[in-house]
Amino acid sequence: MTMTTIKTLLPRLLLILPAVAVSVAGARADIKETPLSPTRIVWMSDTTGTDIKNADVLLQPFSGQVSVNDAAKSAVLVSHPGRKASVLLDFGKEIYGGLKIFSGMPKTQKSKQLRVCLGESVTEAMSDVDIDDNPQNPTNEHSLRDFIVSVPWLGSVECGKSGFRFARIDVLDTDEPFELRYVEARSFLRDDPEIGSFECSDQRLNDIWQTGAYTVKLNMQDYVWDGIKRDRLVWLGDMHPEVMTIASVWGEMPVVNKSLDYAVTDTPLPGWMNNMCSYSIWWLIIHRDLYLYQGNIDYLRRQQPYIRGLVAQIDSHVDKNGREQLGSKLEGQRFLDWPTSESPEIIASGLQSMTYMAMKAAEDIAGYLDDDEMLADARACLKRMDKVKAKNLGNKQASALGIISGRIDNPAKATAVIEENGADGFSTFYGYYMLEALAMQGKKDEAMKLMSDYWGAMLDLGATTFWEDLKYSDVANAARIDEFVPSDKYDIHAGGGAYCYKGLRLSLCHGWASGPTSWLSRHVLGVRPLEPGCATIEVDPYLGNLEWVKGAFPTPHGAVEVEVTRQADGSPLCHVKAPRGVKVVNKASGDVLTYDPVR
Repeated sequence: MTMTTIKTLLPRLLLILPAVAVSVAGARADIKETPLSPTRIVWMSDTTGTDIKNADVLLQPFSGQVSVNDAAKSAVLVSHPGRKASVLLDFGKEIYGGLKIFSGMPKTQKSKQLRVCLGESVTEAMSDVDIDDNPQNPTNEHSLRDFIVSVPWLGSVECGKSGFRFARIDVLDTDEPFELRYVEARSFLRDDPEIGSFECSDQRLNDIWQTGAYTVKLNMQDYVWDGIKRDRLVWLGDMHPEVMTIASVWGEMPVVNKSLDYAVTDTPLPGWMNNMCSYSIWWLIIHRDLYLYQGNIDYLRRQQPYIRGLVAQIDSHVDKNGREQLGSKLEGQRFLDWPTSESPEIIASGLQSMTYMAMKAAEDIAGYLDDDEMLADARACLKRMDKVKAKNLGNKQASALGIISGRIDNPAKATAVIEENGADGFSTFYGYYMLEALAMQGKKDEAMKLMSDYWGAMLDLGATTFWEDLKYSDVANAARIDEFVPSDKYDIHAGGGAYCYKGLRLSLCHGWASGPTSWLSRHVLGVRPLEPGCATIEVDPYLGNLEWVKGAFPTPHGAVEVEVTRQADGSPLCHVKAPRGVKVVNKASGDVLTYDPVR
């Protein structure tokens, strides 16, 4: 289709915007606020009992109500000119939320000023916002993590709303004792139960699955964000791994639709979502995958005018020889991920694969919607693109996209590129697609080893959520993020990162890093939808070196349960339970499974 055709579609696109806006406004779900107690005092500015007394009460149970009898139950902090009284508290895990600070009843009834510093790591909580002098220092961008609050006499104050695990409290008033009764974190988290589950004989893989799920759960706030401290934005490319995780753990979540709809209202055609052509492509792929998992045809039909216009727009950027020219006619950044952002050749190879993936998604969606016009356009574009092969260029991202799209010139060589030097060259975003590519090439054992090395390294360093970035070569001499960094160790938070996420600006809770969760459900537990709405699913579990695996997978009809054990002769024994309305087939035979009766 031509740009002229696209322009004729724009009036029709405008007709759906009011409906989309209603969807956005009405999709908010309940988010539960939960109080959390500190689990330890990491550090105090004074341990002699001079400036800080009775600090242990901060770790004792608290009713949530201050009292005139609290003097003996309060920590007493006294600052002096040039010497602040400070405590650093650990809440045990990354959360999205703020603090509630309770004060006692000192002799003077004046409010007291406190400085609060929140951190995803010990280093961040102990650092100052001072970006001009040191680009590695933390920032107050997207959310405040370093601020001053006034605390009332015999009362409490709630403050902050960011992503953090650690909180440092400094008393700013000098020469007057401050009675600190308690500090409580307030966590904001969706209360939706996890329907999907995963357990196997390798506890490290279990921890990775659960950490990926928790990372995304924290980022399901008003919208599906990418980060809870920084990048509290709807990034459409970053959303694809998150949507796959949500589909594998919770099933249908209105916040996903709300975020996808927001992207439409925020990006009228002929714009590119997030000003990146690849992110509009990911939006299209998300809709194909979401329909396959959820089967909500009414929702997909509401997107049809925009999808049709977007498909025409992408098609107009593929020349007669089948080469993508995205960004050449419309403004928009050519982008895969940050590690490849300075390599135009790699980006071109990746976008060639992604454009092909987009048209395959359009072909599927057109079939679901009985849209003959879109189907013809998608197939014509695919026919042109069949003339062009993608190149691996010695790069893991380009190799992964080439394998997934089926357009790589030499799949075996591209697989070797992904495996070369192990987890070096992995990224927390595109690492998901590297794992997918390895699985497609029959390399599931190798993928699990790389997953254990790369994502497991974050757990070894004290992570409770997965990070925006990890350069694997930095791991060997890195200190844990929940400790002060010894002089002979590398500070992986302050010293890590690159591009727009240098140093302590780096997010340690980033939804795009959750790929292993859906990967394990799909390739080890072995559940994959074959027909929209999981009307038919494939169960093809893979043990590899594992002794057993079990878990559940959410469908619109209820959970499918799978349990696989290794028998004495080494062969796997699989039991499957599926709800009515879900047909389960085995990949090897194509037959309906009859291990257990269908409920």
